[in-house]
Amino acid sequence: MKKRITFASVFLVVALSTYLVLPVEAGPKVLLVVTNQSKIGDSSKATGSWLSEITHAWTRLDDAGYTIHFASPKGGHAPIDPGSFSLRDKENRRFWETLSAVESLATTLPLAEVDPSEYVAIYFAGGHGTMWDFPKSEALANVAASIYESGGSVAAVCHGPAALVNLRLSNGELLIKGKRVAGFTNAEERIAGLAGDVPFLLEDKLEECGAIVEKAGMFNDKVVVSGRLITGQNPASAARVAEALIESIRQL
Repeated sequence: MKKRITFASVFLVVALSTYLVLPVEAGPKVLLVVTNQSKIGDSSKATGSWLSEITHAWTRLDDAGYTIHFASPKGGHAPIDPGSFSLRDKENRRFWETLSAVESLATTLPLAEVDPSEYVAIYFAGGHGTMWDFPKSEALANVAASIYESGGSVAAVCHGPAALVNLRLSNGELLIKGKRVAGFTNAEERIAGLAGDVPFLLEDKLEECGAIVEKAGMFNDKVVVSGRLITGQNPASAARVAEALIESIRQL
């Protein structure tokens, strides 16, 4: 009996060791892009990304088995708008209690160093900070265009569609030209009290770029799917943008 137990124990240890060193198959990769801008223009007003627009997407992508990498125009620290920091939101709390997720905001990848061929989709979280650095980032436009033209999906929510206003495809056309989109509206910007502070009104800019802007009532959920382009109007839309993005990826 003793020999049989010893043999069984050794066999179990070997089997478990073999199992534990097997590589874990990672899910498809999604690039989640956030802003580096921490102030409203040159003022002292704090801004950054809107936390729930990160967490409501991150939660759904994580639950669906995707590997999520955080990136930003400059890389490194990505500020969170203090007005959005509430741990009463259960998804904000889950994110903030996940050390690897919080660390990702402190160590975002510089978009210039991202290999777009690794990603099946890109998601632009909003927040007022995006209005300054997203439209100016050539690396951002290049990575997003490459993902899209390789058959991937592009998603953006609230002010995140600021990433789309200078995003040109290889034929020189703006990605959003002629497409239906949603984004933070002029009316919402005025209610937020920042219509005079942002470099442009997003709704107007999207229309100037040839997009067809669709909108719901102020701060109501609105998601627009235009092929592999998915956009949402405001923070209330982030969860459904992520769900539509997951559906888009599954159809690739």
